[in-house]
Amino acid sequence: MDFKVEFKNVVKAFPMHAKQSEKLLKLFFGNKKQTKEFLAVKNATFKVEPGKTVGIAGLNGSGKSTISNMLAKIIQPTEGEIIINGEPSLIAISAGLNNNLSGLENIELKCMMHGLSKRQILERKEDIIEFADIGEYIFQPVKNYSSGMRSRLGFAISVHTDPDILIIDEALSVGDTTFAQKCLDKLNEFKAEGKTIFFISHSAGQMKTFCDEVIWIHYGEIIEQGEAAEIVKKYQDFTKWFNEISRKEKRIYKQKMLENQYRIHKSNSKENRTKYINRENIKVISSIIPVIILGVLLLMGY
Repeated sequence: MDFKVEFKNVVKAFPMHAKQSEKLLKLFFGNKKQTKEFLAVKNATFKVEPGKTVGIAGLNGSGKSTISNMLAKIIQPTEGEIIINGEPSLIAISAGLNNNLSGLENIELKCMMHGLSKRQILERKEDIIEFADIGEYIFQPVKNYSSGMRSRLGFAISVHTDPDILIIDEALSVGDTTFAQKCLDKLNEFKAEGKTIFFISHSAGQMKTFCDEVIWIHYGEIIEQGEAAEIVKKYQDFTKWFNEISRKEKRIYKQKMLENQYRIHKSNSKENRTKYINRENIKVISSIIPVIILGVLLLMGY
């Protein structure tokens, strides 16, 4: 069977640096000493068939958003392989929105980034504005928006770019119930069209009624994948137990789980040093270039 999405022993590790200088040294000279890494996702393996709606459940900090960002190709796995047969689109609060641009300008920018032509953007612009329903704020900079308005705009743009794979990361957790229902109605249209949907939410009720399957991830590890009602029931039983234990017991439990998410990594190879220079580190380089240029200009007497 051809799967729409497949994760094969996927690991996402984030280096733990005590100082920014350590990160810069590793960036330019490689990892010459042991580095502590946080494993946000550990050996994740799952398959999703075309047309399935799959929920991802788990406590805060369990790796749900890390998985959604890898599904959306925003970040790459540290280890393992991800196969995605289609073009994904992530819907998260303010995901991909430029704070300094207006809502209208963000519509044009994000649609362009999704490969839409000027004609297609013009044809869909009014539908996006109507769906977002944020009034005159559409002409205001996004930095002035509430979280609810950001979510409305982000959702409206994403669902009108006609994505092949839709990833919803807590986008329905803000705003009023009327807008949430409008979003669910739109998602049901996508389901009827046979699109693949990933639904990340803390609402067990929404997940149980809307999803075909659920993946339960717990502190970076996938516990189980199966029929939605069955997995949601198991997850709810766990959260009920977790909420009933004392604060001290919760703290001890969380500490024990987190300890299993750290590892010591050491590598001196040129290959791994090159691999480290990726999209996550471009921001570091970009931030120091203006400082270097300014220093050179000062030395030259400008």
